[in-house]
Amino acid sequence: MRKIDALTKKKIAAIGILIVIIAAIAAVAVTFCMPMLKLADEPEELRVYIESMGLWGIAFFIFVSAVQVVAAVIPGGPLEIAAGYCFGPILGAIVSDIGMTIGSVIVFLLVRHFGMAFIEIFFSKEKISSIRFLKTNGQSRLVIFLLFLIPGTPKDVLAYGVGLTDLSLAFWIFTVSVGRLPSILLSTLSGDALGDKRYGHFIIVIIIIAALAATGAALYRRWTKKQQMSSG
Repeated sequence: MRKIDALTKKKIAAIGILIVIIAAIAAVAVTFCMPMLKLADEPEELRVYIESMGLWGIAFFIFVSAVQVVAAVIPGGPLEIAAGYCFGPILGAIVSDIGMTIGSVIVFLLVRHFGMAFIEIFFSKEKISSIRFLKTNGQSRLVIFLLFLIPGTPKDVLAYGVGLTDLSLAFWIFTVSVGRLPSILLSTLSGDALGDKRYGHFIIVIIIIAALAATGAALYRRWTKKQQMSSG
């Protein structure tokens, strides 16, 4: 009988954890998302519904924000805008930030335990090779923090890559909670403006977000290309 190597075992375990996560998402979807979908065409009633849920509404957004980070393929921007729409810019940003921080910690711990076996479930080898520049030295802390502070960088891939370094969990929590906050706040500001029907403000904030993201993405591509050339 063919023996299963260590990497395959880790992949099987990682897939098992992923199945549990999907089951949890499905349970939440049935409980919370279905009523929301019925109100999707009536934004004002959707906001009232979320407010009527009280702390459960906040808990729901925290949970979904955490899942968004773990699942990686789910875009976080629309969820942040929805949080701003439902809770206002400040509370919406706090709720989103808490959820994304929890999700980032879960990813960090899973990658620390399973290594590449877990990362390869979500990302191709090409994507993984693009984050090989993450080094385990003193300068890496500043680099990683700046990459999360600058809009437009691929934070989903980076969140998985950091688990392969020797960065401390405490600094990782600081990085994701503080580094993400400015861009999250911009998104929740746009959601709040949309909720109050200040469409001019909404468009302005969206343009600012798009411009910052495009600039950040260009800087990231230029910097990573430079890093790959210097290490090649």
